[in-house]
Amino acid sequence: MQQQLHIFLNALMFYTRIPVPAWMKHDDEMLNKATIYFPVIGWIVGGISALIFYTFSFIFNPDIAILLSVVASILTTGAFHEDGFADVCDGFGGGWTKEKILEIMKDSRVGTYGSVGLILILGLKFFSLETLDNQTLIWALMVSHPLSRFVALSFIYTHEYVREDALSKAKPIAKQLPLNDLLTAFLFAFLPFFVYVIITHNFFLFLVFPPLILVHLYLGYYFKKWIGGYTGDCLGATQQVAEVVIYLVFVAISA
Repeated sequence: MQQQLHIFLNALMFYTRIPVPAWMKHDDEMLNKATIYFPVIGWIVGGISALIFYTFSFIFNPDIAILLSVVASILTTGAFHEDGFADVCDGFGGGWTKEKILEIMKDSRVGTYGSVGLILILGLKFFSLETLDNQTLIWALMVSHPLSRFVALSFIYTHEYVREDALSKAKPIAKQLPLNDLLTAFLFAFLPFFVYVIITHNFFLFLVFPPLILVHLYLGYYFKKWIGGYTGDCLGATQQVAEVVIYLVFVAISA
């Protein structure tokens, strides 16, 4: 149990900006094992985002509360996944060979493709959430963050990591994920979804799984075609796309 606590704290340290205790044990092996808690980090980020929206919806109009909830999620993760999404937009938008794509993605500067991509995906988040009533919006945040992180996590099981340099921030989590860890992570990701469906009896939400499977299949095919597998940036981009897809499904079944 104590070891699992240290593994979870490694996940918290790597995926968020939330402070962790100084007594936490940290090494690459624990960080690799911490991948299983990626959806649990989604609980935390989604919970903070939902709490910020709920709190500020009593003070400001819903649009401002939504923006503040998005800001809260970005601050909690340090724009970790948004950065990956921007790098993927720049890399695949501006590179025509594997080497060039990887080189561009490693560049800390954000180019035109990345800037436009961020504007569009953040706009989709905002306008999708804006169409939902307050209660559904809170559940959309709670469901989307864990589930979208599982979609990203699934690439570690199905695809090969392609960047071999030691500077990559994804290096410690690039090992193959055992099937039992993948299934455990899925249970973590599925729990908020299951609770929402049971409470609301809205079984239409199961319609979210076909598009999420398509996201995995298409992005997996696309990444493999151009660079032979995935990088940490690809995982971040996948999480962002999957999150928006989940919001769009909520919008569609709430219409």
